[in-house]
Amino acid sequence: MKKLFALCLAAVVALGLAACGDSTSSSAAASEPGTSDAASSAAASVAAAGKDPANCKIGVIQLTEHVALDAARDGFIDALVEAGFNRENIDVQNAQGEIPNCATIATKFVNDKVDLILAVATPAAQAAAQATTEIPILATAVTDFVSAGLVNSDEVPGGNVSGTSDMNPIEEQADLLVKLVPEAKTVGILYCSAEDNSILQAGLAKAAFEARGLTVNEYTAADVNEIQPVTTKAVGEVDALYVPTDNLFAENMPTAALVAENAKIPVICGESGMVDSGGTATYGINYYNLGKLAAAQAVEILVDGKDVGTVPVGFASVEDLEFAVNEANCEAIGLTLPEDLKG
Repeated sequence: MKKLFALCLAAVVALGLAACGDSTSSSAAASEPGTSDAASSAAASVAAAGKDPANCKIGVIQLTEHVALDAARDGFIDALVEAGFNRENIDVQNAQGEIPNCATIATKFVNDKVDLILAVATPAAQAAAQATTEIPILATAVTDFVSAGLVNSDEVPGGNVSGTSDMNPIEEQADLLVKLVPEAKTVGILYCSAEDNSILQAGLAKAAFEARGLTVNEYTAADVNEIQPVTTKAVGEVDALYVPTDNLFAENMPTAALVAENAKIPVICGESGMVDSGGTATYGINYYNLGKLAAAQAVEILVDGKDVGTVPVGFASVEDLEFAVNEANCEAIGLTLPEDLKG
């Protein structure tokens, strides 16, 4: 699948009609992997077409570091490198979870005259959109572009922003919770009250759980200091917990997960990185592939010269959904997996 994606990107690059900016170097991202056959083919096609995407300057604003956002960033960068872009011209800046830092980074990229900005997570995308209406912006790990005020519609964004959505398969996740904890009567939803994407998902999850006959309690935290006390309150009042793709809880999942594990309460998560950090299970999207999908959009914009306002918001395909389970957590809380979910 990865090789096929690289070949598709190579074909898009070979058809490129627009050049990018100069080759001024920015701070490097992660260490460069080995060059694939597909990447070599892409570079040859670019040379034959007289275009050099390695000269494109790209700025990446990442709200914070956690498994999902890191994976989306890496998928974006790796796919671009395979398509002939220069990793050294991709400047990755981390806002360390501070929204004002997103605005500062966005302003830096505008002053640097980058050719494209990738914003990882909703607050980063909103900061970039406020900083410029001229530079193309792609966002990834954003749940709902419309409700976040980033686009006019998913089909025709309209402005200078598009990207890839990490909207969860919430109905399937609700089914998973019911299947894993059939005796549950009350479910608690944990999320950050300051994240638009989390508020949206919490509302959808509440409706999904109530449609399955469950009582739903909502518990919110505004910052890291509230994670432990709000989770402690929740585990004393519910039979199971649900945490959407919330950046605050994802970054601090070990804290929330430890409280839940000690209370022997299962936690169904929005994505697999949170399961790896102590949650119980999920049925969710692959963030690395979500980043690769954003890279394909970047090629359309930077190489083909396509107007970002005409690039539809992308969504994960059904094939990219994955089941993840933390067997150590299941054992610790005394949860037995149904036979059809055992690896």
